Amino acid sequence: MIHKYQHHIPSRMAKNDFVAVFGGVYEHSIWMAEDVWEMKPRSGSAAEWDTADGLHAAFRAVLDHAGDNAKRTLLCAHPDLVGKLAISGKLTVESSSEQAGADLGNCTPEEFDSFQALNKSYKEKFGFPFILAVRGYHRTEILEVFRQRIDNKRETEFRIALEQVHRIALLRLEDIT
Repeated sequence: MIHKYQHHIPSRMAKNDFVAVFGGVYEHSIWMAEDVWEMKPRSGSAAEWDTADGLHAAFRAVLDHAGDNAKRTLLCAHPDLVGKLAISGKLTVESSSEQAGADLGNCTPEEFDSFQALNKSYKEKFGFPFILAVRGYHRTEILEVFRQRIDNKRETEFRIALEQVHRIALLRLEDIT
């Protein structure tokens, strides 16, 4: 089913409003929404842009054309799963909801220790946090995916992390009405 915006219609929004509504789609990366707004259709081709899929394609194009440093910065803007920000209640509203939906707040002491050790090892190996679109996963499944992906090569994991960021963004875009 195509998700069409009913209240926040991208093609009809001023830049400030667009950035306010869509600026959090990519974690702490408002520049993405600013760049997407600059791609705003100026004529009758706005109908596709007013859907989550169409807007997602515009966001994807912005990130695909960004350099590796910008991509790495975007990846580093994501919080650790069951990390310090989650423990201190300082996640973005979106991340907090996503992690809560995966039951990450109810880790056993062993699971918590595993997440902490994996987060540390992953960041040391890859230089950015482990990223997974956790919606639809349970914390035990997330741990298994984490354990599998930590053995990847850096190039592979960089690509997977970016795809996961795009998946998270699409889910967030579909949540906006």
